Amino acid sequence: MAHSNWLYQTRDIMFQIKEWLGVEKLLGLDAYKDYYGMDDIDSFLDVNFKVCRDVMCPANKDADEPGAKFAGGNEHAVTTPDSFKNVYKTIMDAELGPQFGYRGEGKIPLCWYAPILEMQSAASPSIVMFWCLTQGAITVLHEFATQKQQDLFIPKLRTGEWGGTMGLTEPGAGSEVGAVQSKAFPTDTPGKYKLTGTKCFISSGDHDLAENIIHLMLAKTPGAKEGTAGISLFIVPKFWVNEDGSLGAWNDVTTMGIEHKLGIHGSTTATLSMGENDNCYGWMVGEAEVKDGRGIGMKQMFAYMNEERLNTGLFSLGCIGSAYYAALDYAKLRVQSKHSTNPKGPSVRIIEHEDVRRMLLSQKSVLEACRALIYKSYLYRDLAVDAATPEEREYYDDMFAINNPMCKAYTSDMARLTTGDAIQCHGGYGFTEEYAPAELYRDVVIYGIWEGTNFIQAQDYTGRKFTMKDGAPFKKWVAEIDDFVANKKTEAFAAEFAMMAEAMTAFKEIVNMNDAWTKGDRQMKQLFATRTLHAGARVYCGMLLLDQALLAAAKMKEKGEIDADFYKGKIATARFYVMNHVPDIFGYLKTMKYGDRSAIDIPEESFM
Repeated sequence: MAHSNWLYQTRDIMFQIKEWLGVEKLLGLDAYKDYYGMDDIDSFLDVNFKVCRDVMCPANKDADEPGAKFAGGNEHAVTTPDSFKNVYKTIMDAELGPQFGYRGEGKIPLCWYAPILEMQSAASPSIVMFWCLTQGAITVLHEFATQKQQDLFIPKLRTGEWGGTMGLTEPGAGSEVGAVQSKAFPTDTPGKYKLTGTKCFISSGDHDLAENIIHLMLAKTPGAKEGTAGISLFIVPKFWVNEDGSLGAWNDVTTMGIEHKLGIHGSTTATLSMGENDNCYGWMVGEAEVKDGRGIGMKQMFAYMNEERLNTGLFSLGCIGSAYYAALDYAKLRVQSKHSTNPKGPSVRIIEHEDVRRMLLSQKSVLEACRALIYKSYLYRDLAVDAATPEEREYYDDMFAINNPMCKAYTSDMARLTTGDAIQCHGGYGFTEEYAPAELYRDVVIYGIWEGTNFIQAQDYTGRKFTMKDGAPFKKWVAEIDDFVANKKTEAFAAEFAMMAEAMTAFKEIVNMNDAWTKGDRQMKQLFATRTLHAGARVYCGMLLLDQALLAAAKMKEKGEIDADFYKGKIATARFYVMNHVPDIFGYLKTMKYGDRSAIDIPEESFM
């Protein structure tokens, strides 16, 4: 049975958004100052909280079982439970879905979307997918499409009347995107192409919640170059869209089936075939035609992927939070065993046992660390577009680029560990489907796989992000952590700052080893890429949580006993994370220095 009991808490969300993040600077910029003030976030979050509690979370039991079903046919090949219809309509009416993808005048800050999407993901990891993909499609069309294309598609995507998808993966081209086999042939109409090919693992690829599905499909035109350089991006609707915006005939996009998955059963993961009847058409995104066999489809699709990678961090975050609050609730109620200090006394609630407290605080610290990482990165996305000067916009864009693979990979990796701890806190009941962590444990597995596996994120982090612009942005990123550790330390957090200083020394050694391997032993660089990303995430998150702890200490001095328990929790969380999660870096460094190559050198035949 899926979780349908809304236990989510928002106090830390409000702290991070309203007290720590520094959103005031953003709202003072031209793009926002005439539209929003700091208090407006309260109404967004309040409405969203009630929708998640009263509408989304109760529907989640249907998301897990029976989930989405494949019916076949061309009209509604995939059906969703009736409860989904009410959720979808409620989200669209409240403008809490794809509307956030719109980046024109009056746009809502994306850093406000972060807590909204986090809570929605906590309420139902499956259902939230139906509008998140649409949001990403809007972003791509707004940035790259012609005005005519924007006018034709964006309005109905914003209202949710139409859904959007990312048509990237093919049966023989998963992570190797350059191997796509889908073809696009020009017609007599400029910009219009006939398409053939098969796409698989397409999230929200078909469903009955929207009257039309707008697929953004990667394909190659005749004479296109090999690899990613030859790829173009096409708007391929399920039903043709006429010049006046009305729907035409079915566009020969056939849903072949949906996947039977470990988790997120309510999310429709479809296999789509284009042009089985030689009657599938689409428009190339934008005005740029293929020249010398070169397309710009991957550049356009990366805008989609970068957004969904960041969103994946939020999906993971919502599941971390939901599992943690379930474990906390259970630990406060479950009476089991004597306390270690009173073996002859009465049995106590398990929250009084030391190891349970360790697991709970570990979950809480990871939740708040990943929340800080992701919220900060969403703010950087906003400022990369809207900051006052080109220099500022470039800086924020660079910082977001470095953070993004960590948002996706680190958070989703930690989600598997923390949901596992939540199961452990429940004991034997955690292994049953009657309690929330079992479903959440199944659901989070996908987040480390889609939108580029976490190893691909680690390659990106240790490759492109270390070296972009001759390495200057990454050096600045490292220097900012160094500066914080050197100049923000206080006596009250002396031990934590000392740990961070040691960790930064170790991290810089790890970075230097990566540089050396780039020039000499690329296999070793690949072997330790994931651990390098985790090392970077730990020092960065350690800095963010210590920064929050300093603020919490100042708030306690200012407010006295008002909200003191919350601020004490912030300080304890930061201390735990820095003293328990950050030191993993030393193990990574020791292993890397030892230089064990057994995973590389073992003969294939010995894997038995």
